[in-house]
Amino acid sequence: MKRIGRFAHFLNGVEHGDVRALHGARVASRRLRELIPMLDLDRSTTHKLGRRLRKVTTRLGTVRELDVLLLLVDEQHVSHRDRGGGLARVGIGVSKERDQARKQLSSRLPIADMRRLGRKLERVVAELQATEESSSRSASRSWRLAVEARVSGRASRLSAAMNDAGAVYLPERLHAVRVALKKLRYAVELSAEVAGGTAAADLRALKRGQDLLGRMHDLQVLIERVRQAQASLAPPNVTVWRELDALMMSLEDDCRRLHARYVRAREALTAIADRVIARPVVAAARTQAARRAG
Repeated sequence: MKRIGRFAHFLNGVEHGDVRALHGARVASRRLRELIPMLDLDRSTTHKLGRRLRKVTTRLGTVRELDVLLLLVDEQHVSHRDRGGGLARVGIGVSKERDQARKQLSSRLPIADMRRLGRKLERVVAELQATEESSSRSASRSWRLAVEARVSGRASRLSAAMNDAGAVYLPERLHAVRVALKKLRYAVELSAEVAGGTAAADLRALKRGQDLLGRMHDLQVLIERVRQAQASLAPPNVTVWRELDALMMSLEDDCRRLHARYVRAREALTAIADRVIARPVVAAARTQAARRAG
C-alpha cells in the first residue's frame, strides 16, 4: 500500500503543474509496474493494470523530459552567457513543446483517471492482503522466490547491457545500460521490502550509476535539440550558428567526462549484478522458475 500511497500523494502536485510532483508520480508509477507482475493476480488483471501504468509513465515521461531540457537550458545560460542568442532559440522551442505536452497530458490522461487507477490498485492490494493473512508459509515463500527470480533477471540484463556497451562511448548502448540499471534498482528495492531487510549500499551505487547515465542522456538530448536549432536557422545567422556550434562541442565534452566516470564505476556495478545473481535465494528462485516452465 506504501507504493500506491506515494503515487496518489503526488497527483495533486501534478494537477497544479508542479515539476517535482510530476517526476515523483512518474517514478512511483515505475515502482508500481515492478510490483504488479509479482502479485497473485490473474493474467488479464495483471495485463490491464500494467498497460494502464505504462500509459501513465509514458505520458508523464514526455512532459518530464521537456522539463529537464528546460532546466538544462537554464544551466547553460548561467555557465555560457556568451551563447545567449543560440540558447534562447533552443529554449523557446522546448518551452513551446513543453506547454503543448502539458495540455495533451491533461486532455489524454486526466488526473481523475489517474486517481481512479490509484483506487483500483488499493482495492486489489487490500483483497490480496486479506487472502495473504490466511495463506500458508509455502505461499509466502513462493512470493519471495518470484520476486528474487525477477531480481535475477534484471541483474542478468544489466550485466549483458554493460558487456554490450563495453568501455566505448556509444550513446544508444549506454542508454540501454541506464534503463537496465533503473529496472534492477527498483527490483532490488522490492526485494528488500519483501525480505524485511536493506540493501542500502547496493541501492546507492545503482542510483549513482543511474543518475550518471541519466545526466549523460539528458545532455545528449539537448545536443540533438541544438543541432536541430542550428539546422533550422532562417535566415542564416553566422553568429548564432557559431554560438550553437560551440555549445554542442561543450556539451559533447561534458558527455565524455561523464562517460569516463561511468567507466570507472563499471567494475562496482558489475560486482553488484554478479553478487545478486549468485545469491542462494536467487539460485533457488531460478530453479523453481525452471521447474514451472517444465
